Amino acid sequence: MTTPPAALAWGRHYLAVEPTAFRVDYVINPFMDPAVQPDPALALAQWHAMVETLRNLGARVDVLEQRPDAPDMVYAMNLGLGVVQPDGTPHAVMSHMRHAQRRVETASAQPWLVGHGWSTSYVGRDSIGAHFEAGDAFAFGDALVVGHGPRTDELALKHLATDLGVRVRGLRITHPSMYHLDLAFCPLDERRALVCPEALDGPSAEALLALVPEPLVLSADEAIGSLCANSVVVGRTVVMPACPDRVREQLEEWGFEIVLVDVSEFHKAGGSIRCLTNPVDVTIGRDLPAVRGGDVLLPAPAADSSTGWGA
Repeated sequence: MTTPPAALAWGRHYLAVEPTAFRVDYVINPFMDPAVQPDPALALAQWHAMVETLRNLGARVDVLEQRPDAPDMVYAMNLGLGVVQPDGTPHAVMSHMRHAQRRVETASAQPWLVGHGWSTSYVGRDSIGAHFEAGDAFAFGDALVVGHGPRTDELALKHLATDLGVRVRGLRITHPSMYHLDLAFCPLDERRALVCPEALDGPSAEALLALVPEPLVLSADEAIGSLCANSVVVGRTVVMPACPDRVREQLEEWGFEIVLVDVSEFHKAGGSIRCLTNPVDVTIGRDLPAVRGGDVLLPAPAADSSTGWGA
């Protein structure tokens, strides 16, 4: 009998922001329309149901307060990249948001983290230096896989690699509706992931498909229409906003349990379950190999190697 791939060791500790001031005040992605406002009471109820679901699955969820002047702060995935350092110390690389409307979020999240025993760092801040948004970064295989283009600068990849002492594999995002990698990529276990190649340029799509031994390939229509890649995984359970029948069939064949949670009010501003939750238990040395001095790999200009990755 074939041994199933090991479950993800991370994804059992999250940060989240209670949506007490969630609304659509501006347009920074194709989903947003100030004329279509979320229902505050319904959004709050959906968020609490999501948190309860995660806690019932055994995950820890720490909750931050939302700033009244930061309507998108509820999308906690983009507050910063949380990791556990080899000595056990929690550390966060704080996001440097592309859009000025969201930069105040970090100003509240960083003191909260420090007050709870975290160390923090930046790749850029206060409109100076590289932009980085943590919704573009995932641990998978031998590296931190980081999307760049719409929200994260390519320059941020080197800063991340050096700061954390890890390998970074960069992917260029080109689809306007999948502006963060978390809308197109969702690690499932050590060998499998949801992948939407249409979110990326050609070399990046080839490189990502080469990196994931068993990808569940999504079309752009599936990824955008259901936001199914914007899901979280707790052990062998995938918590999803929706699941196309074809995707469900494959996930169940692989032995995953699917739990659907309605967070449709948050889709009005372009985020779903992954955007609303930030996993902070990725551990360097366990989930990410430590690489002295860091290392950055970008896709080869053409598929001229067996892996699709250049130096």
